[in-house]
Amino acid sequence: MGVSIIAAVGKNNELGKNNDLIWHFREDMQYFKKTTMGATVIMGRKTFESLPKALPNRRNIVVSSNREYSAEGAETACSAQKALELAKGEKVFIIGGASIYKAFLPCANEIYLTEIQAACDDADTYFPEFDKSLYNREVLGESNENNTDFYFVKYTRA
Repeated sequence: MGVSIIAAVGKNNELGKNNDLIWHFREDMQYFKKTTMGATVIMGRKTFESLPKALPNRRNIVVSSNREYSAEGAETACSAQKALELAKGEKVFIIGGASIYKAFLPCANEIYLTEIQAACDDADTYFPEFDKSLYNREVLGESNENNTDFYFVKYTRA
């Protein structure tokens, strides 16, 4: 199976601030859950630690350079390559953070972005730049919460 990335980004590719998401839209959270359900999710240690617990009904793999790191309810891998080896043959979603997105971007054949039509001036974490001309763009849906428009977009490698 292929590697997919899923993230919610602002107008300037903002992802987060202080190890948390900037935006918390109910419909986006439901979309994330529905899209990743039953798949393997790979994330970095900080992302895992920002969650209340391992994501249910998904295989959780946490990437940490600390070989002694353990994560309750999740498996650990010391590199992106080792994480992919653990998940071989499974549908995989990369769910963050920024350095994990960057590490997996070259092998991702799908990128699911919630494109939020707002900016956050004091964001400290950003989604990596990628050449959108290498992908076909498909808008899967749109919504508005708290007077903010956002689009569910799927980029598929051409």
